[in-house]
Amino acid sequence: MKNSAPPARLLDLTRLISRAGRVATGVDRVELAYLDYLMQRPDPLFAVVRTTLGFVLLDRKGVMAVQKRLSGQVNWGMPDRLSRLARSKSPEVRRAESDLRRHALDRCLPRGLFKMLARHLPKGSAYLNVGHSNLTDRMFQSVRHGLGGRTAIMIHDVIPLEFPQFQRPGTPEKFRQMLKRVRAQANVVIYNTSDTRDRAERYMEQWGPPPKGVVAHLGVNVGETEPEALPAGLIPSEPYFVTLGTIEPRKGHDMLLDIWENWENGSVAPGLLICGSRGWNNDAVFARLDALPKGGPIRELQGLEDGAIAALLKGSSGLLCPSHAEGFGLPAAEAAALGVPVVCSDLPAFREVLGDYAVYAAETDRYQWRNRIQSLIKGRGEREKAGKGAEFIAPTWADHFNTVLKYT
Repeated sequence: MKNSAPPARLLDLTRLISRAGRVATGVDRVELAYLDYLMQRPDPLFAVVRTTLGFVLLDRKGVMAVQKRLSGQVNWGMPDRLSRLARSKSPEVRRAESDLRRHALDRCLPRGLFKMLARHLPKGSAYLNVGHSNLTDRMFQSVRHGLGGRTAIMIHDVIPLEFPQFQRPGTPEKFRQMLKRVRAQANVVIYNTSDTRDRAERYMEQWGPPPKGVVAHLGVNVGETEPEALPAGLIPSEPYFVTLGTIEPRKGHDMLLDIWENWENGSVAPGLLICGSRGWNNDAVFARLDALPKGGPIRELQGLEDGAIAALLKGSSGLLCPSHAEGFGLPAAEAAALGVPVVCSDLPAFREVLGDYAVYAAETDRYQWRNRIQSLIKGRGEREKAGKGAEFIAPTWADHFNTVLKYT
């Protein structure tokens, strides 16, 4: 059932501030999209951030100041005196938290969160958290008792529970406890795919009835290509492929390295550009990347801006996504929106989002992957071999929010 619009919305920006100065991941981009969209609306908007020293509350003016800094329009300011107490945080996060305090409507120690929210926000205000951060009992209880409004939480995937071997120590149990809190205390759960909803609700049902679930595919932006943002001489003259995303075990970089290292004798291997920051639990892959010969077909690239990535994709023979698990697969969808061929693992989330556009291969079948790659080298324009002639219609953020804001 559609709900009436709340008198105000409270957006949690904890994740974005905690990652200040780092290249945005898929989840970061979703939180930024929510920030940008809600700032365009006339509805009253507030934001809350859990910082090293407690909670900060921002009104619309403060949210705008933070938005300009997150988008790069304005640089973060200098660290304030209190930032000296956050020595464990990076310099960028200390500067970001300092600016939050400068633009704060109010701030408090953790125990004062309930009273701070009740003091400034109208009763019935809705709380939105799409970043998998700050989903604590304190936050839920403060929103429920301080505001009395709806809480809407986005779950992007349940990969930490399904593939604990790919996670940092302790992450699966922390995620399990977070999901339990969401099940018990959220009014609405937003899912990026039906596959994510089905998987998450199977876990929740072990603990009780799941909250109302709403499926809304993420918006896919067709970014502007900026070849001038690429380092000189980066784009290979021969055919090349791109793989994009954090270099972590579930992304399947090891299989691509195997394929390239065992390329057929007598033929020249195409280029492989590995774009993304290094993640965790992947020392064997990192060692292989460190040992790559200079001038070889494989290159590791970090820190490229979106326009540079788009330019690389447009010139490539295809994007390769040999993931073992995905909640949505935003890089693959963005490549498809650019008209770039996509080869990806045969996963339900990819099937749901990309349909017949992508070419699918079993994530562990090296022979099948090599054949898919070789067929693309023969001609990007042969759409019967790259997407079967299907057109990809990218989901939009407008459609996403038309669905989500009916229930939040």
